[in-house]
Amino acid sequence: MSVSHMSDGPEPWSRRGVLAVLAAVPAAVLTGCGSRAGASDATSGTTPAASTAASTATASASATAKAPTLTLTPADGSRNADFTSPVKVTASSGTLSHVRVTASDGAALSGSFDESRTTWTSDRNPYSGTAYTVTAAVAVAATAGAGTGTQDATEQALSFTTRTPANTFVGRFTPEAGSTSGVGMPVSVTFTHAVTDRAAVEKAITVTADPQVEVVGHWFSDTRLDFRPEEYWAAGTKITLALRLKDVEGASRVYGTQSKDVTFHIGREQISTVDLAAKTMTVRRDGRTLATYPVSGGDAEHTTWSGIMVISERFEKTRMESSTVGLGDEYDIDDVPHAQRLTTSGTFIHGNYWASSSVFGGSNTTHGCIGLRDAKGGGDTAEPGHAFYKSSVLGDVVVVENSGEDTVDPANGLNGWNMSWADWRAGSAF
Repeated sequence: MSVSHMSDGPEPWSRRGVLAVLAAVPAAVLTGCGSRAGASDATSGTTPAASTAASTATASASATAKAPTLTLTPADGSRNADFTSPVKVTASSGTLSHVRVTASDGAALSGSFDESRTTWTSDRNPYSGTAYTVTAAVAVAATAGAGTGTQDATEQALSFTTRTPANTFVGRFTPEAGSTSGVGMPVSVTFTHAVTDRAAVEKAITVTADPQVEVVGHWFSDTRLDFRPEEYWAAGTKITLALRLKDVEGASRVYGTQSKDVTFHIGREQISTVDLAAKTMTVRRDGRTLATYPVSGGDAEHTTWSGIMVISERFEKTRMESSTVGLGDEYDIDDVPHAQRLTTSGTFIHGNYWASSSVFGGSNTTHGCIGLRDAKGGGDTAEPGHAFYKSSVLGDVVVVENSGEDTVDPANGLNGWNMSWADWRAGSAF
């Protein structure tokens, strides 16, 4: 189951990525071009030398008056550039004919021009820790001696590299990518650093379902955000978790690092109802009764939580020690078979080989877990503990009734279904 910075200060003007782009000049001045000046000489009757001198003087004056510059933000050549603002390219004169900003992995950073087409701004911020190449050109008005219209200046290349944040966080998610779960499985994201800007982080995470259903997030703490629909997922649903946390500032100067999509699926519907007054558990799959098992729940001093619980972990065999749940040295069993976790605090539904067979269906004798008869080692396929374990998957729902205990805290395990839809929605940052 499965998911930080000092910016460069201003540099001297001579190193701020300002580059001169020559205005169009008569072709005779440009190496490798045809002689436009010669054609002008023939028609004007002036001598070639005089014409050339006049043309050169005109071009020089025009270049002095109109030579455009390109300004890049972040500064051209910067190696530790800020990544929290958009990229901008600005021309001092003329109009930008094109701008391309490309990351080191080949991904383009899209953007748009202003109305005058003198400034291009990226649609989003650049990523941190990434080298970018910028290519841009300016179209300038032709001089009087060079004809009419505009000409494109030679394309210019600029570059910058954004800094890598010193403090970062990731979101670790449940269920695992590619897994198939029961209809009660929420999408739960646990963050490795406390989040103070919940809105920014929640906005960067989306959960979508096919078939479509509204999915809403709920913050259980500053490190846990769960998502679920109003009712259980429909059997066969495909769920997509989109994490767009890279460079999202979850807390002051602490930035996310993930940009990924993961999918998982919902399998068949299995909902089991434990009635601790009757001491039975009825298992229903896709609306039909699959089995009814005798069980034993918590005794009068160690009552079992009531309410809706979701299987969050599964173990063929595990050790259960009372000291880990605040019960001193009352028990220590190193080979509990077919154990499936229902709460973080230690409630399991599991096989039990050490109690008398008459206990199951007859009396509630456990320390809060739900026990089913099983064999030592768990190898007897005919025993209820083995059969129920084999029929279950992560995310299956177990509903406990008539336990004599309060409803389980929704944050205690993956048990947010115990909240009303209104209360669930109230826990969103939006």
